[in-house]
Amino acid sequence: MMDVQPTSDTPNWRIAIIGSGPSAFYAAQALFKQDSWPLRVDMFERLPTPYGLVRGGVAPDHQKIKSVIKIYERIASNERFRFFGNVEFGRDVSREDLLEHYDAVLYAVGSSSDRQLGVLGEDVSGVHSATEFVGWYNGHPDYRHGQFDLSSKSVAIIGMGNVAIDVARILAHRLQEIEVTDIADHALQELAGSQIEDIYLIARRGPVQAAFTPVEARELLEMPEADALANPEELQLDEGSQQELDAAGRETRQNLEILNKMAEQGNTGKPKRLRFVFLTSPAEVLSEGGKVTGLKLERNVLKQRNGKLSAAGSGETFTLDCGLVFRSIGYKGLPQPGLPYDAKSGTVPNQQGQVFNPETGAACLREYVAGWVKRGPSGVIGTNKPDAVESVRTMLQTFLDEKWQPKEATGVAEIEALLESRQVDTVSFSDWKRLDEHEVRAGQESGKPRRKVSDPEEMLRIIRSG
Repeated sequence: MMDVQPTSDTPNWRIAIIGSGPSAFYAAQALFKQDSWPLRVDMFERLPTPYGLVRGGVAPDHQKIKSVIKIYERIASNERFRFFGNVEFGRDVSREDLLEHYDAVLYAVGSSSDRQLGVLGEDVSGVHSATEFVGWYNGHPDYRHGQFDLSSKSVAIIGMGNVAIDVARILAHRLQEIEVTDIADHALQELAGSQIEDIYLIARRGPVQAAFTPVEARELLEMPEADALANPEELQLDEGSQQELDAAGRETRQNLEILNKMAEQGNTGKPKRLRFVFLTSPAEVLSEGGKVTGLKLERNVLKQRNGKLSAAGSGETFTLDCGLVFRSIGYKGLPQPGLPYDAKSGTVPNQQGQVFNPETGAACLREYVAGWVKRGPSGVIGTNKPDAVESVRTMLQTFLDEKWQPKEATGVAEIEALLESRQVDTVSFSDWKRLDEHEVRAGQESGKPRRKVSDPEEMLRIIRSG
């Protein structure tokens, strides 16, 4: 895969990877493919469970996507791999600790925050991020205590990417369709009492610019409980959008075909309705007594700006009644202790994966990034593979260019002693497999792929009791 080669036999190079999502595992895989490099990889994860958004983000009704975990399990079975779960970077182990114990550190920490709407009233009760909701129904420990009022007849989702589609689909499903998935027990219980009938997906630009993929949109046409609806007038393209469509790839054209099919099918009288609304932006969240009651929305027009079609307000406004609002307009990475940070993009400044300080222009030769914290929140799970490969290539080439010697040759101690001295209750990969087996066994008893444990304390209790 790579043409980077060491010049002589060397002791083991120690690489630390922070995070355990797709980009982290693909980075480990890329490292292990370097047969001529004697490498050891230690992966650190804040939670007791690995796999990042594959476990905590992929929708429960998309079990096939989660089969990628089998690849990660094979990577973790490498004798040169160690997993340190329940270890938080910045709390249990510092940047300085890692640089002392490892030859290089690769940060694959993802984008754990979300972008705000930036409108008046956004902070009232009933306005949530899609991140919260997705984490809640997936049993993510950070979001297990989420409170969502599903008693309203109408909900608005601001944004039209795949995450927004996931949220809409989960809200529109019949109970019997999701109770056989690995959806969190607490979410299933709340969704069973949902009164939601109308789900609005609101996009500031037009159908050509919509960010969802055809696979996600096509599913909505086949939902037994909900009609997917699009306004034919909003699917009429202006000259700029037509030109963009003509130059676009196959997926964009497929999206338009699916939306036109929604418009043709219309309302067939199903109990729920998924309504696509284009060229519309939220102007204000309306509320009474501190709780959302609706949205003030503004119609947009598309205008050319710097060679791209952008949404501009027309001044025409209208009101949508709804008792629940989700924002789904993108993820954003958070600053990492000691690392440079680009607040605008929510990423760590880097050159081909190597961290650099934009203030000084100096490269951080032993620090690297991969995944969303490197490039921003874009792409699908597989996109992380070439991204991680690039970062690993840059890392190994730097080892050669700088003519470094592995830290193992200097007698640096293992990290375990440090973690033990700080009384960190670490979770190994075999520990995780004990919890994994518990969840799968509990799921099989009730006809599910697994029943997730969402409380970290309970996770540790199950692991230690085994």
